Amino acid sequence: MKYLFRYLVISILFVQFSAAELRAQNADISILRKINVNRNTKLDPAFRFFSNTMIPVSVATPLCLLGVGLNNHDRILTKQGIIAGASFLTCSIITVSFKYGVKRKRPFVQYDDIQKAGEAGSYSFPSGHTSSVFATATALSLAFPKWYVIAPSFAWATAVAYSRLHLGVHFPTDVIAGALIGAGASLLCHESQYWVLPKR
Repeated sequence: MKYLFRYLVISILFVQFSAAELRAQNADISILRKINVNRNTKLDPAFRFFSNTMIPVSVATPLCLLGVGLNNHDRILTKQGIIAGASFLTCSIITVSFKYGVKRKRPFVQYDDIQKAGEAGSYSFPSGHTSSVFATATALSLAFPKWYVIAPSFAWATAVAYSRLHLGVHFPTDVIAGALIGAGASLLCHESQYWVLPKR
């Protein structure tokens, strides 16, 4: 419990620091330029595909866990489905709150040389795609702590996060903050089961 608290404090401090220093970080746009401006455009369709998997996978994961758990009368699997769904909703609420609180413009809006190669919503900070996929990957890893679940889950999440940079729709700090929010929200929901559910 104390480790979760420390993680959340560090995550919140990082997000607040990043938001306060967004315009002062020259490294942020420099890194993005190296990734986006000099990218291999032949890979654009592949990264658009990765980016577009966010909603289907993040929504299907808790629904599948919940459905199979209920169908098989498996309380543990049902609970994992609820936690995965709560993780997705929690990180979405936090992400949207930061987006409209910080109101950071997209990189392709601020800089003419950044090429928009994918879909982008309203504000930039933090990355909603990244927060959602890291919430899903973390929830799956906590539910099934096996290497063959953890490795592909975070490989997929990392690919989606990188795709947002490759496609020019987010700054690196957007993606880092999104990953922290997503993982933190999932950890919080996972730990909350011990606070909410009675001990047996």
